[in-house]
Amino acid sequence: MDLATFEKLLSPAGQLLLAEVAERAGVESDLALGTRLRKTYASGLVAAAVTQNHLRGMAIAKFGEDAARMYFTHDALEQSTRQRVAKHRAQRMSSMGVESVVDLGCGIGGDLVALARAGLKARGVELDPVRAAIAGANLRALGLEGEVACADVREVAIGRGEVAFIDPARRDGRGRTFSTADLQPPWDWVRHQLEGHAVAKVMPGLAHDAVPHGIEAEWVSDGGDLVEACLWGAPFAGATRRATVLPSGAGLVASGEPIALADPGAYIYEPDDAVIRSGLVGEFAATIGGWLVDSRIAYVSADRADPTPLARGFRIIDDLPFREKPLKAALQVRRIGTLTVKKRGVDIVPEELIKRLKLKGPNPATVIMTRVRGEGRAFLVERL
Repeated sequence: MDLATFEKLLSPAGQLLLAEVAERAGVESDLALGTRLRKTYASGLVAAAVTQNHLRGMAIAKFGEDAARMYFTHDALEQSTRQRVAKHRAQRMSSMGVESVVDLGCGIGGDLVALARAGLKARGVELDPVRAAIAGANLRALGLEGEVACADVREVAIGRGEVAFIDPARRDGRGRTFSTADLQPPWDWVRHQLEGHAVAKVMPGLAHDAVPHGIEAEWVSDGGDLVEACLWGAPFAGATRRATVLPSGAGLVASGEPIALADPGAYIYEPDDAVIRSGLVGEFAATIGGWLVDSRIAYVSADRADPTPLARGFRIIDDLPFREKPLKAALQVRRIGTLTVKKRGVDIVPEELIKRLKLKGPNPATVIMTRVRGEGRAFLVERL
């Protein structure tokens, strides 16, 4: 979609077209609907409206009920921040006394919306003219204040008292990038901004040794998915590393908590990916009086049941044989037919193992396969 087509989509005629597409989608096929509408509207505008309606449906997962009033492109929707994550960050900024934010690389405005709703004065800067126009339209569609400029973020003056929020592009011509060397704007520029009042959203796989000195790295998961690392500039850093688990908002900060190593107790916990990626498994273990079962594997055991948003907990029902043939025999005795295999630190492909076991029976079961002090072990468990 080019800028001219998007502007037509915002016109009264374009809005009528969007409304008709939304009303008739699913009643008529895309082909029949498009053919009929092209008798009244330009084909490019019809294609844009049909695509926009489809994207709004896809966007519900990220933006909830707001999606029905917002505008998107395929790539920008994929790259945009989830609503819960953006809200968490905006509220944290507000709690730190931030009043004004410039969103450098605002895309279609997902973070701008959250910043404005948190009561912050927000403006966006975006190099792509279509995305810049969409970001401004999304603010207006949701009744929020804020302005968006189409410009190179490196050429924009940051106002006095204004915090810079930076969302570097994590894609190049080959697709998604996992290296700071491929970020745009460049990583060196981002690092320099973080020396002052700035916050940056980067890839969740960011290596710990890539985090600049004096900066807080916060790994954030949402609904069990590790979605980003957020770097808080020197004036905002409250810890070296932090894990935040949404939607609960539960979190941990680095404390250097030592962690013991021992055989499994009555329960075993699988920490959330944000906890693991932030290196805070020891800090999590301390919250439940737990310990590691192997020094290289992020399973924590404890003697008490403690349901927590920071981990998935399981009660250990029994020890099972680790080798495949006796494992199958043990499961057959229990008449297990539906099996879930969770593994960590062992060379097993759960789907292939389940297929080879060829189990038949009325009972479901979950088995954890891992290493305990370097030795392969299998445990029959039930979810807390």
